[in-house]
Amino acid sequence: MTIEKIMIPDFGDVQEITVVELFIAPGDTVEEEASLIALESEKAVMDIPSPFAGVIKEVLVKEDDVVGSGDVIALIETGEAAVEKAVETAEDSDSSEKIEPATKATVEPDEKIDAAQETKTEVDTVTADEQTSDQVFHATPSVRAFAREKQVDLTKVSGTGPHGRILKEDVLAALQQTAVAVSAPAETVTATAAQEPALEDFSKFGEIEEVALGRIQKISGPHLHRSWISIPHVTHFDEADITELEAFRKELNGGLQEGEPSFSPLVFITTAVTATLKAFPLFNCSLVPGGAKVVLKKYYHIGIAVDTPQGLVVPVIKDADQKGCREIASELKRLSTSARSGKLAIPDIQGATFTISSLGGIGGTGFTPIVNSPQVAILGLSRSYMKPVWDGEQFVPRLTLPFSVSYDHRIIDGAEAARFCKALRLNIEDLKRTLL
Repeated sequence: MTIEKIMIPDFGDVQEITVVELFIAPGDTVEEEASLIALESEKAVMDIPSPFAGVIKEVLVKEDDVVGSGDVIALIETGEAAVEKAVETAEDSDSSEKIEPATKATVEPDEKIDAAQETKTEVDTVTADEQTSDQVFHATPSVRAFAREKQVDLTKVSGTGPHGRILKEDVLAALQQTAVAVSAPAETVTATAAQEPALEDFSKFGEIEEVALGRIQKISGPHLHRSWISIPHVTHFDEADITELEAFRKELNGGLQEGEPSFSPLVFITTAVTATLKAFPLFNCSLVPGGAKVVLKKYYHIGIAVDTPQGLVVPVIKDADQKGCREIASELKRLSTSARSGKLAIPDIQGATFTISSLGGIGGTGFTPIVNSPQVAILGLSRSYMKPVWDGEQFVPRLTLPFSVSYDHRIIDGAEAARFCKALRLNIEDLKRTLL
């Protein structure tokens, strides 16, 4: 028998994140790649898989601990006997009792995970200055220091972290709300300031059932809500003629060798989006808190929303402007496969500057996607359809792709959005123009 240490893997730039759930206890028998713990940052939840099969001897972390790369999660007894016991236990247990397969990352698209600055003993410490007559708030020392620096009263901030913990993003959201309140009439109440009304008793009308949201929804929900209430959304609708593009796509796919990734419409649209962003840099920026400046990004990382059994995740095609169509097709295949199997790595979901959300495979004629803050725009693709178009002599059938672009009206005005969508339409319709 051998006792091995199971450690937090190297997350690169991510130094410290929070333990939100334990799947193991001393004495548990686990298989290799079984989930041990779930870690959470402000933007992601990830399960840590076991590198060994065996019996857990000791668990060295607990919920709400802040951990970093190299920290020991647990001690596990390995060896032939322990492995055999693990396999037998897994085979004999019901599927509902099995430990879930390992998932490396499930995310709400594209912001970097902020490294916490505190040790485990500092997390969620409630001190005397955190208490008021009617509220106790939970925040790490670095968040409290940040709030003091920005003069934000944490007793008036709603925390969206684990167990209601106030995150740095919550403080930034409060700052934005304060800025809006200063310029708005005194009687204006923001959506977050208003208390949510209590639900009535629906059971008196018939049978009901409460179903818990998945982890992705729990993480992405508050972020989407903040984006919706803090960004003045406007959506511009347009459509592109993709008749020639579709014929070209089918021609390329017909000549593929075995094992080569196929070309989906999204491959060419990603290329068209990148070319359009270069011509309209405001769509590839972020607004600096306070609203006086923007950060123009000279790189083009395109987030692609992927529908998975666990929920919507947004992996990122890095440096799309430096990739050809074949490279983008290959990267799309890798990212979508990893997303659906729960194998996305942390770098795969960081750094997006613009997002594409496609419902074309499902249906619909149009929708209003929510801007993924701190991005300032997002493209929504609907289902293509055949449309009769007058060519001067007769109506001819043309394959048409409806699309919509939601944008932050504080940065982008309607005329600029219309010009962006026109340029995007031309880039989609004329692939040669796009590639040049």
